[in-house]
Amino acid sequence: MSYVNLEHGPRSAFPSSMRDQASLDCYSATNAATARVLIADDQAHVRDALGLLLKSYGYRTKAVSDPLCVVEALDSEQFDVVLLDMNYERDTTAGGEGLELVSEIRKRDKNLPMIVMTAWGSVELAVEAMQRGASEFVQKPWDNRQLLGKLQAQIDRARALRVAQRCQEEEFREAREIQNRLLPKELPKVVDYEIAAMTRPALCVGGDYYDVVRVSERETVIAIADVAGKGLPAALLMSNLQAALKSLLWQKLGPRELCRRLNRILCDITPLGKFVSFFCGVLDSQDNRLVYSNAGHNPPIVVRGPSEAIELNAAGAVLGQFPDWVYEQSEIRLQSGDTLLLFTDGLIDAWNEQEEPFGEGNVVRIAQERPGPAVALMESLLAAASKHCGGRFQDDASVVIVRAI
Repeated sequence: MSYVNLEHGPRSAFPSSMRDQASLDCYSATNAATARVLIADDQAHVRDALGLLLKSYGYRTKAVSDPLCVVEALDSEQFDVVLLDMNYERDTTAGGEGLELVSEIRKRDKNLPMIVMTAWGSVELAVEAMQRGASEFVQKPWDNRQLLGKLQAQIDRARALRVAQRCQEEEFREAREIQNRLLPKELPKVVDYEIAAMTRPALCVGGDYYDVVRVSERETVIAIADVAGKGLPAALLMSNLQAALKSLLWQKLGPRELCRRLNRILCDITPLGKFVSFFCGVLDSQDNRLVYSNAGHNPPIVVRGPSEAIELNAAGAVLGQFPDWVYEQSEIRLQSGDTLLLFTDGLIDAWNEQEEPFGEGNVVRIAQERPGPAVALMESLLAAASKHCGGRFQDDASVVIVRAI
C-alpha cells in the first residue's frame, strides 16, 4: 500500500507553493516536452497527483496500476523514465512485487531509468531496489522539487548515454567495415582444390585474421592468425599484422623466413602482454605439396579418409614476443580427398553450459562424416560449434578449409 500525505490538503501533491514558482523554473516545459514518463502505482489518487504534477511541467505521462500493466506498456511503447511504486495490493508492505518488477524491467532494458517510490521509508528495501537496477529512490510523501530534480537528472543522464551509445555504435560499425576490407573479398581459384574461409568475431570487431593469396601460377599462400584478446585492441593489432604480412607475401619467402620477418616487425609494435599466434603454409598445386611453419597457433589438421587425421605442428613461438626466434618448417603431400582444416581457438574452445569445449575431436569428426564441398563443411563446423555453445562464442572464431579434389 502506498499513499500521499493529505494532512495539509491537496497542496502537498504540487509544488509547495505554486507560491515558490521561481524555485522550480529549471523544470520548464521546454526541457520536458519530449520526455515520456510511465507512472506505476496501485492507488488512483497517487497516479492522479503524479500525473497532474508532471503534466504541469510539460512531461507526457502514462499511468498504470499493476506490474503486469507495466510490462505490457514497456513492450508496446517507448518511455524515458519509469516512476515505480514498490508496494502493490498483493504485497502491501515488503515490496516484493516491486523488487521483482525492478529486476524484470532491468532484464528488458539495461539503461531505462527507474525511480522507485515507497511510503515505508525502508532503507533495506531501497538498497535492494538499487542493487537490482533502480536508478534513484524517492520516499512518499514526496517533495515535489526533489522528485522533479531527480526525474530530470535521470532523463538527462539516459539521453546522454543514448547519444554516447549511438556514437560508439557508429564507430564500431565503421571499424567493422574497415576490418572486413582487410580480409579477402574473394578467395583465389586453385586448380584441383576447393577453398572456403570465414570469421565470426565475438564482438563487433575481432582479432582473428586469415588470407589466401596466389603468388604464382603454382604457389598459393594460406595464412591464419589469432591476436590475443578481442575487441578494438585486438583489431588494431590485427590490422598491423595484415599490413606487415601483405608487404612480405610478394617477396615469395618460405614459411619459416616469413614467420621470422613478421615476428621481428611485430616485436617492435606489440604491447606488453599481447601476442599473435600464426600459421602459414605455401601450397604448390602442381606437386600437391604444402610447406608450412607454425608460430604458436592451433595445429591445423589434415583429415585423410574416415579414420586418419594428421596435425601440422612445426612448432614455434608466438609472434611479437621473442625477436630472435628461429622457426621450424615442415611439409606434407596432399592426396585427392584430403581436407586441410585451419581454425582459431575461438572455434574449438567454444563451451556449453557445462563448460565443455567444442574441441578438436568434433572438428575432425564432422570433417570425416561430411567429405563434401569445402563451403558446406565450413558452414557445418560453425553451425555445430554455435549449437554447442548456444550461439554465445566466447572468442573470435575463424575457419579456413582447403580440400584436394
